[in-house]
Amino acid sequence: MYRRIVVLTGAGISAESGIKTFRDQHGLWEEHHIEDVATPEGYARDIDFVERFYNTRLEQLNGGDVAPNAAHVALAKLEAEFDGELLVITQNVDDLHERAGSLRLLHMHGELAKGRCPQSLQTFVLREPFGVDNCCTCCIPAKRLRPHIVWFGEMPFGMDRIHDALDHCDLFIAIGTSGTVYPAAGFVDAANHHGAQTVEVNLVEADRHSQFQYHLTGKAGEIVPQLVEQILAGKVIGSDKPD
Repeated sequence: MYRRIVVLTGAGISAESGIKTFRDQHGLWEEHHIEDVATPEGYARDIDFVERFYNTRLEQLNGGDVAPNAAHVALAKLEAEFDGELLVITQNVDDLHERAGSLRLLHMHGELAKGRCPQSLQTFVLREPFGVDNCCTCCIPAKRLRPHIVWFGEMPFGMDRIHDALDHCDLFIAIGTSGTVYPAAGFVDAANHHGAQTVEVNLVEADRHSQFQYHLTGKAGEIVPQLVEQILAGKVIGSDKPD
């Protein structure tokens, strides 16, 4: 019976809900240079351009075709019914976990539906698109909100809390993430070092250099609900896909 679980979710889980990813062949990087829309320097160079990029992403997220999938729902069920400690860490900036019902959630790369004051760092839920008139209420004069997104060259949020959870968990599951970009790439090593069982769920076969103990290949929406049922039933995850 697991007592402390850490789950990391990446772009793959959101892709099944229709969210464009940055790195696949039809991803957002094809039309935009990273340095233009995902760096502090790009933002300083052309604020209007960057704001249009994130406003477009927010429009897609709030469109009628995007909704949580079975993997999001299963993780919310695990949170509601698991007797131990659970932390879901997501690399995604969408709110699909929240829509599915997750509460104990850490957005390490920020949130698309929030803006941040560049001076006080206070965050605000967006009531209107980014623009010259969308300002904070914490400063005089008010400051123009920037996207609450961790850009390249910036430190992800909640790293102390994440490392503490990894140091004490007995199960670490990574879902829909390549696991190649640090600091998230080091999470499996930390979990292994402290004796946790480590499980990867991904569409692609595991790399031969992968540090995960178990690899489950397939769609998150199909595999994760079965994993959650196993965990709630008190079963230990094996090397094969769940029945």
